Amino acid sequence: MTGIFDDHTRLSGALRDRSETWRFIADFAAYWQQPLRPGDGWSSEEMETAEQRLGLRVPSVLREAYLRFGRRTDLTSNHDTLLTPDELYVADGALVYRAENQGCAFWGIALEHLGIDDPGTVMRTDLADTSQERWEAWEPSLTAACVEMVMSETVQFENGFTDFMEVEAEDDEAGLRGLFTELPRVGRDVRWFAGPDVLIREVDGFCLQVRARTQEALDQLREAVPGDWLYG
Repeated sequence: MTGIFDDHTRLSGALRDRSETWRFIADFAAYWQQPLRPGDGWSSEEMETAEQRLGLRVPSVLREAYLRFGRRTDLTSNHDTLLTPDELYVADGALVYRAENQGCAFWGIALEHLGIDDPGTVMRTDLADTSQERWEAWEPSLTAACVEMVMSETVQFENGFTDFMEVEAEDDEAGLRGLFTELPRVGRDVRWFAGPDVLIREVDGFCLQVRARTQEALDQLREAVPGDWLYG
């Protein structure tokens, strides 16, 4: 499987159609990590136990994500963490399913939207003054949130050809667009680019997180985008 990220249609389809979302994630896992296999997800019984404990039903898209790849920490928990079924909890009107690695932010689904198969998600930042904390709208759908999670966690996989560099927004934009293919938008304040055997996540004009499939591809990226690479 080569060049799947040269085709905008795959990612665009993943953001429009639920069945394409799961196909995209399966192909993405096979290309960048390891293929999905039986046992990579939590069981239906484990999800039902979590729902009984919480006294609610999780949206079907979130349930499917847990069943398909919820145990694959290389796809879900390299930096931020997808909570296990027994860690899911309710806080201030939202079902929390993901946490930032230092507990500075949390992602969830508003309880009033749990009956929707593919609801939007919300995010809450941990503040010194807890009275100012609020759930804010985040991803427009859980399918988009799943795609963004798998992609973003993969570029931060420590046991691969990855690197990081801080950038200035005005210096970065034209350079990346001139050298790499920009992918359809997925993720808040994030842009994605792809090149031969490389995937690039540009975060709000602040930093680049990159993943390559080979050392040669990573070296070529560093040469094409010179700067103070963390590991280069």
